[in-house]
Amino acid sequence: MRKLLIMIVFSSLLLSGCHPGIFKNLPPVKERPYTAFEKWVIPGVFIQKSIYVIGLGDSLTEGIGDELKMGGYFGRVTTAMAEWQGVKDVEANNLAKRGRRSDQLITQLEGRDVQEQLKKADIILFTIGGNDVMKIVKRDLFELKINAFNEELSRFEKRLDEIFGIIRGLNGNAIIIVGGLYNPFSIVADEATEFDEILEDWNDAIEVRTVLDGKSCFIPVSDLFYSNENMVYHTDFFHPNAKGYVQMANRYIESIDKCNLFKLSDGNFDM
Repeated sequence: MRKLLIMIVFSSLLLSGCHPGIFKNLPPVKERPYTAFEKWVIPGVFIQKSIYVIGLGDSLTEGIGDELKMGGYFGRVTTAMAEWQGVKDVEANNLAKRGRRSDQLITQLEGRDVQEQLKKADIILFTIGGNDVMKIVKRDLFELKINAFNEELSRFEKRLDEIFGIIRGLNGNAIIIVGGLYNPFSIVADEATEFDEILEDWNDAIEVRTVLDGKSCFIPVSDLFYSNENMVYHTDFFHPNAKGYVQMANRYIESIDKCNLFKLSDGNFDM
């Protein structure tokens, strides 16, 4: 009997709840706008990819003077790249050559084979300008004048613009990393010289051009080779030895990090 009473009361409550008068004072229900679920995109840094790295320019990128035969700074930096977030593995192709000047680099970049390599590059490293300076030193050895270096700098800046123009015409996405110049004559003169000031102007020109590019990074190295107290020079007293290249490689990694690798790579890589 008690169970029957409970069922009657429960049924009455249900029926009374369906009566329209119960809800007449409630505000109308607003229709909710349809919200589509956006597709979640995995950040690029989490997608491992194989990268292709090209080396261009002169003997510094070629690695002349590295008695350990580890490819100079280029070999060490490309090895370090394999540890970057977003990098699966690294294929490196060093096209740099001892003695190459900026005008000769332009000629190289105009070659069909090199252009095909540039088109598929993810990262391009190069050093250039040292042999442009040394050409004047050798030519005017006994009557060096600062005007000669300034005049050549103007021509070098135009060639540097052309170098960037050729590369960007073939590949607008690659990260370009450009190393600065240093004064090898500092090993015979501890005090600052006019030559230091000349190279500072050349380095400024290179740095300005990398900044204008927007996807490039300038690597200053002049302080690493000021004098030879740390024994960083090869026996030719011009090129770095293995120790010098290790210091260069470390500077490259530090500077690339400061340049914001994540931003330069459009979110594909990070350290």
